[in-house]
Amino acid sequence: MFWDKKDQKTLSNDAVTQALGAPDWLSGVRVEENGRVTLIIEADPNDMERAETLKIEAEARAMSIEGVSEVNAVLTAQRQPGQSQPQSDPAPLATHASPRRVRKGARLSEQAIHQSQPQQTSQIAPIPGITRILVVASAKGGVGKSTVSVNLAASFAKQGLRVGLLDADIYGPSIPTMLGVADASPETAPGNKLVPVSAHGIETLSIGYLTDPDSPMIWRGPIVQSAITQMLNDAVWGTPDNPLDLLIIDTPPGTGEAQLTLAQRVPVSAALIVTTPQEVALADVRRGAAMFAKTHVPVLGIVETMSWFEDPAGNRHPIMGEGGGEKMARALGLPLIGQIPMLQSIREGGDRGEPAAIAGGPASELFTNIAREVALSLDAVQSKKAPQIIFEE
Repeated sequence: MFWDKKDQKTLSNDAVTQALGAPDWLSGVRVEENGRVTLIIEADPNDMERAETLKIEAEARAMSIEGVSEVNAVLTAQRQPGQSQPQSDPAPLATHASPRRVRKGARLSEQAIHQSQPQQTSQIAPIPGITRILVVASAKGGVGKSTVSVNLAASFAKQGLRVGLLDADIYGPSIPTMLGVADASPETAPGNKLVPVSAHGIETLSIGYLTDPDSPMIWRGPIVQSAITQMLNDAVWGTPDNPLDLLIIDTPPGTGEAQLTLAQRVPVSAALIVTTPQEVALADVRRGAAMFAKTHVPVLGIVETMSWFEDPAGNRHPIMGEGGGEKMARALGLPLIGQIPMLQSIREGGDRGEPAAIAGGPASELFTNIAREVALSLDAVQSKKAPQIIFEE
């Protein structure tokens, strides 16, 4: 498991070769200290596209092997006996692809198209110990998505529900800080299962618990996918007798690897989209909603943040624009679940590690109302067999 270096197995050339399936094009493997692996790939100098594809696939597959920390694939060419000299010497093979201009309308290969087809959520196996999964997405950074995720989870926990919160923002994990547990270290249960960190009645996991806060995350797609799926599937979120009522997943901005991993490989019950009123953010909302539609994930609605600032005299100032969330909700045929103004208590709660939703006052009431609407919408899209989420009046 990627979070426990003590459990890493000793690497060897043969172990890496076998893990890759001992393909014909793999002519050599060298394992160095600290998990560094070099792959020697025999490629056809007349087919550079396939050579680069092999290189990318080999690196990705090798990085998924337990104990591997870094992979470098080197392409070599060797002409088969009897093969004639080409008319012109091919471009030398390198460890990095040469820059190419891609024309608009370029087509993917049939294999790539097949691999990217979205799965129906009903075909994805449920995760033991989790009743529902809600994805909170923004498709744009800096709109307050993590703030909504944390306070939504706190509101549910305040109602007595068993709630989990997964910080899937691999490159910028902020949930540990916003919950006041940035220095926490998860423990492991029997079977090397990760035990979530408990904070304010919320069971939480984040890559921020497992890495040095000063170290940059330079992981590529396959590693991001692996980290997210392991934190989901290799953790003790609940038990069959006492499952989580709801797992909230705070996603990173955009519609990239993390979002597609969740939408295509995780039994997501529904998604909630967060935006600010400004047009720049709304343009990304359209893309986020389109991604969930293509992957068959129901979208409950839109939450608008930074809706206005209210001065001491009670006058509202739409600093970030006005009516954008409502306009976008109408255009997409979705409800506007709530509008969150700029409140100092929300900002202070996030910095202090005490969510505003549990502190009482206007912010707490605001997030409670949003959580109630989310609960009603979740019950509407879920099977009748799922237990209802009931808010006390």
